[in-house]
Amino acid sequence: MTVVIDCNIFVMCLTSRSPYHIIYKALVLGKYNLAITGEILLEYEEIIQQKYGVSTANALIALLKELPNVNFYTTHYKWHLINADADDNKYSDCAIAGGANYLVTEDKHFDILSTIDFPKLATLPIDKFAAMLLQVE
Repeated sequence: MTVVIDCNIFVMCLTSRSPYHIIYKALVLGKYNLAITGEILLEYEEIIQQKYGVSTANALIALLKELPNVNFYTTHYKWHLINADADDNKYSDCAIAGGANYLVTEDKHFDILSTIDFPKLATLPIDKFAAMLLQVE
């Protein structure tokens, strides 16, 4: 299974005290594939630096670059599917380029994707994704 993870979701699952830490652990254990772009990686780095500090952000970015189940994509086409927050389009574009099964998000801006017939993108809330990962263990 290949997913794209919205930055807010990724930040929520980093700390071991989080009920969603399984998402991070499952990534490290190779239980799913993460599709990512350089642009998404930069956003992860920026937000994680703000929340957890530079050393944590640097360690995480280095890990993401090394994990064999983290696949980097270049989005050659911009679909402009999300108008409410155009910055979120980097996630939908990555999901299309990477052939992702799901885009994991809690952001309501992504709700528009359920109304678009082509390209078809499935979103998944954090609770359902975490539950899916528990079933895989």
